[in-house]
Amino acid sequence: PPVENYANPKTCFFHVLFKAAALAFYILSALFFNSFVIIFVVTVLLSALDFWVVKNVSGRILVGLRWWNEINDLGESVWRFECLDQESLARMNKKDSWLFWWTLYLSAVAWIVLGIFSLIRFQADYLLVIGVCLTLNIANIVGFTKCRKDAKKQIQQFATQTIASRFSSTLQSAFSVV
Repeated sequence: PPVENYANPKTCFFHVLFKAAALAFYILSALFFNSFVIIFVVTVLLSALDFWVVKNVSGRILVGLRWWNEINDLGESVWRFECLDQESLARMNKKDSWLFWWTLYLSAVAWIVLGIFSLIRFQADYLLVIGVCLTLNIANIVGFTKCRKDAKKQIQQFATQTIASRFSSTLQSAFSVV
């Protein structure tokens, strides 16, 4: 069988680019800068760009999911989810989806490992950088995981409703014949 290619290579590239840029800058910045402020600002900026790209662009294109959180009139936090319909989700590229989920989780693991190294080296100030980057990454993980679960629930409800309506229409047509 032919090898499946990425359906959205540009989106995949930018999905990985900002994650890699934030991690690479944080790791390599010690070689070039002595200023914690520069390291903090640039790393957090790159991580924030990654958060925005994943949440608003690559999540929609690569896996067909979108999430956001808003505050209602009562002051409560409400999660909102959007997903493509079942037919469109079935047509999503498996390689794109695989890249999306694996890079999402692996980048969080990388930040955790870097946090452990900062603890071992007694660099508590760098834990602040890692904490911000890890928080942004985990927010996307939680948002997209909840969104995926909600999408599966919607698909199951749709299937149940479709089967129930077909069954009832079959019963109605059977009784109308009698």
